[in-house]
Amino acid sequence: ALVTGGACGAFQAFSLFVKAKEVPAASRCPGGGEGVRWRCCRQAFGELSGIHRHVALQHGGDIGQQAAAEGSPSSGPAPAGDADRQSGHSGSGPEIFPVLPDTSHVSHDDLTSKVGEVLLYYCYCEVKDPEKLCAWQKALCQHLHLTGKVRVASEGINGTVGGSKVATNLYIEVMLSQPLFKDILCQDDFKSSPGGAHCFPDLRVGVFKEIVPMGIDPKIVSYKETGIHLSPQEFHREVEQYLSQCSQGEGDTILLDCRNFYESKIGHFQGCLAPDIRKFSYFPSYIDENLELFKDKRVLMYCTGGIRCERGSAYLRSKAVCREVYQLKGGIHKYLEEFPDGFYRGKLFVFDDRYAICSNEDIVSACRYCGTLWDQYKLCSSQHCRQLVLTCPSCRNKGLTACCPVCQEKELKVTSRASGQTLKEECECTRRRPRVPIERVLQRMLNAGK
Repeated sequence: ALVTGGACGAFQAFSLFVKAKEVPAASRCPGGGEGVRWRCCRQAFGELSGIHRHVALQHGGDIGQQAAAEGSPSSGPAPAGDADRQSGHSGSGPEIFPVLPDTSHVSHDDLTSKVGEVLLYYCYCEVKDPEKLCAWQKALCQHLHLTGKVRVASEGINGTVGGSKVATNLYIEVMLSQPLFKDILCQDDFKSSPGGAHCFPDLRVGVFKEIVPMGIDPKIVSYKETGIHLSPQEFHREVEQYLSQCSQGEGDTILLDCRNFYESKIGHFQGCLAPDIRKFSYFPSYIDENLELFKDKRVLMYCTGGIRCERGSAYLRSKAVCREVYQLKGGIHKYLEEFPDGFYRGKLFVFDDRYAICSNEDIVSACRYCGTLWDQYKLCSSQHCRQLVLTCPSCRNKGLTACCPVCQEKELKVTSRASGQTLKEECECTRRRPRVPIERVLQRMLNAGK
């Protein structure tokens, strides 16, 4: 329906943000211009995604209040039949029901408390309108004072958000109530750790081609072709058997870390093969260059929360060289909940301002300069470089705060220049590292197992 009555008109016309219908050109608002089909708050919108985004961002709270006033659950979906009638179609799959939760019973201090948690989750599913889901996610996170990163694509959603415990609980409730996720996402899919909104500099929600950047079109390598999921208990037994075989010089299994080198450097499973790659988008090339390594092997894969294994295992399976491909369900996060002192040693790298969380006291990495055991990352001090560096307090006090000597020297030059001038990244540690390492032998992995 054509929206003509400002915010109030938007609520009536969209009726809880359902799909609007196109209006013939003759019915368009005067002065709206060619192609304008919807108006709200004196703004004209020619695309459906535009009006969706506007209503979600500007009137989401009022929509929630309207839903409550009409007797609808403030954080739950409408019955399937009602949703179909509201949207004017049926049989086209679950629709997003972007109602914001009622927070009138929650104090502002409880909702914005710095003491809270960070949630990590993902859900692979078919999203018909990523722009609409993106707009609602942004409105939802802002409504709950959550910060973090959310990636939306036609293949699903991937998020890590931080806020008060009250806010994260409401977020989970709303997500689980969505028809789009209802039969796929469950409570156990949300991995949590101590933190809060302060763990992220801001909120970033966007639409992408992939919800995890592997660099391959999801239509070519789909999450639907993933490996066999193992629970933390099953994975633990497999690793135990694998390490036992390694100690005897036997075995036909590879324990593969799907993360980047700076993640596995500070924590990993004993006896793993951890590729020396800087980005997950290099992972497919790593597999291609080392196919012989995986021939006729059983592969046990793991990553932080499980999402990279979904596409990574699908890619490995597409090569048809492995005997079997398994992956740790819920990733290291879920494993550490069950086995904090299990076969994973060291810290777990996380992509926020904490950089790492721990479950055991082991330190498996060292200071980049003096070799002292150290596993707390800091950003390289050179303004042109954003790499992470392990440098202990003693070395930092000596001014050794960059990722390599080249960056250290450039950092001194940059600080002496006028502000606003930047240099292109050209650090020694990046230039010397092969983009895709070739694994000649498994000795490194076997030594770790011993």
